[in-house]
Amino acid sequence: MTFSALYLQKDEHSFSADVTELDDQTLDENSLATGEVLVRIAHSTLNYKDALAITNRGPVVRGWPMVAGVDGAGEVIASTDSRWSVGDTVLVNGWGLGETHWGCLAEKARLKADWLIAVPREFSTAETMAIGTAGYTAMLSCLAVETAGVKPGDGEILVTGASGGVGSVAVSILSSWGYTVVASTGKPEQAEFLKRLGAASIVDRESISAPGKPLQKERWAAVIDSVGSHTLANACAQMKYGGVVTACGLAQGMDFPASVAPFILRGVRLLGIDSVMCPIERRQAAWDRLASDLDRGKLAELTRVIALRDVPAAAAQLMAGKLSGRTVVDIRLGT
Repeated sequence: MTFSALYLQKDEHSFSADVTELDDQTLDENSLATGEVLVRIAHSTLNYKDALAITNRGPVVRGWPMVAGVDGAGEVIASTDSRWSVGDTVLVNGWGLGETHWGCLAEKARLKADWLIAVPREFSTAETMAIGTAGYTAMLSCLAVETAGVKPGDGEILVTGASGGVGSVAVSILSSWGYTVVASTGKPEQAEFLKRLGAASIVDRESISAPGKPLQKERWAAVIDSVGSHTLANACAQMKYGGVVTACGLAQGMDFPASVAPFILRGVRLLGIDSVMCPIERRQAAWDRLASDLDRGKLAELTRVIALRDVPAAAAQLMAGKLSGRTVVDIRLGT
């Protein structure tokens, strides 16, 4: 039998990213697709890391050929691990999927049992993928702010890259928790959308994306940053005393052109957020809070659905800055 997958191939002369028919034997025997659980994927999603891999714009993939897809959700169709049975509905985020292990932009995926989480009963598989790694990372970031002791009355929280996947979910979560959220975006046409998600006000990303002074006027009680580079440096420079900054992305760049001044003069805390290898206990806690706290109406508003065949074009749009919110891939729509 065969199944469809977004298949990435590369050699010293060429690169391709095409929806291809693969056979079950290839899946069973490939060293990049080992695992105890075989899942029929119903939905996946398109993350920034996926787009980097699919457009060959970044060194994401470390084993070739590769099936793309950082996230997936669907039904177990075979398992040699007692924790998972045929018919269970599961989701997976990260763990090197689409990088070192075949991913979930495919009709089938063979996955390690340790990587899986049961889909919360509050969500459909489509909704879990509307959340995806981006939304799950947003919740990890918001929980870090909450755990650090920042309270709604402490002041404004800045969310950078607010029209993107991480940012838009973070805006929704933080506003539902009672925080005053300021959304930074380079897309002024998204202002009303971000306000509907819960942003109290909007700032142009240009105001914080250029090189700035190492210590600036205090404004933010916390920052959720998915951008990096000068944006992250300016966010740190504008923190209130004792404020918290979470860093989870590099849309502007991997560099961090900052000084130690905010950290030693204002006691600013910079917290790194890793979603890829995050321990299963913290993953479960994040998904539990998403199930209880995320407004599903807002989630629907920031989500669009495409077919597997549409993913390469959507990835190019994402890299060009033409997509906002979350993109769900309904694998069942066919190729």
